[in-house]
Amino acid sequence: MTDDTAALNQSTFDHGVLLEACANGDRQALQRLYAQEGSRMLGVVIRIVGDRGIAEDIIHDAFVRIWNKAHTFDAQRGSGKTWIFSVTRHLALNHVRTRHREVTVDDDTAERLDAERSQEAATDTQDHFDWLGQGELDRCLGQLSPERRNCLFHAYVDGFSHQEIATRLDRPLGTVKAWIKRSLAALRECLS
Repeated sequence: MTDDTAALNQSTFDHGVLLEACANGDRQALQRLYAQEGSRMLGVVIRIVGDRGIAEDIIHDAFVRIWNKAHTFDAQRGSGKTWIFSVTRHLALNHVRTRHREVTVDDDTAERLDAERSQEAATDTQDHFDWLGQGELDRCLGQLSPERRNCLFHAYVDGFSHQEIATRLDRPLGTVKAWIKRSLAALRECLS
């Protein structure tokens, strides 16, 4: 593809129409947005946070947010491309702000605290959140194991990255990602 063809494709790509399609539940539209802008968004986030792994988690979270908030996009206030990059930059900057608020301790204390948390997490399969209610979502959440439910809550209530959840629960990163993905699929199925 020549530079002229790439520029033409970029100028004819309608982010706003795809965001409207996302708001109407069209997953293909989200995939097209990702295919078009995902690598550029990743580059922006890497420059902000300085870590590729964290940036990939932020991009994942950005596309979840884009999917969930596409209905709030207003073409009168700006372009679709600007909106999705704004969502992404906001998440990256929030990560940087949160990271700067963390308290640092010496290595021995950090290792001791991590060992204590890992031991507690490895033996704890109880719920860490007071979530029980009487709605349809609560019924569906009740069908998940406490460990998987806690992963979802840590990701979507606490805002932890997958890596932070894996560290907190002393589980492999891939396992945590799979639990979250499968749990979300189970919730979708239960709620449909």
